[in-house]
Amino acid sequence: MADTAVLIYDDRCSLCCGCMRWLKLHAIGSGTFEFVACKSKERMSRFPTLNEKACLEALHMILPDGQILTGDKSLPEILIRLRYFRWLAVLFRIPVIRLFSYAVYRLIANNRYVISQTILPLTQEKI
Repeated sequence: MADTAVLIYDDRCSLCCGCMRWLKLHAIGSGTFEFVACKSKERMSRFPTLNEKACLEALHMILPDGQILTGDKSLPEILIRLRYFRWLAVLFRIPVIRLFSYAVYRLIANNRYVISQTILPLTQEKI
């Protein structure tokens, strides 16, 4: 689908997998997102220039025009593709929100395996 955004995520993290399932459930359409695991052969063949270490450190979003957004910078673009949550994207225009989202994203991303152990299992199946 021409308007599909690709999300590259850590499929060995139950928190990450749970988030991808939630996004899939709340997307505005069935072809809104495509989910690709960071360590998959598909990611390596389709996005060979994307460093594996980098994609394990932060969510990567490839927009339909080829632009790549990472981590907290992908959040507004994700939000505008969700039912009922699109209005939240406008909040990311506020500088303090952008700064806060960076800090919170890094805190969660850096501790996602510990968080995953606490809330395991969010998901038992692949996205």
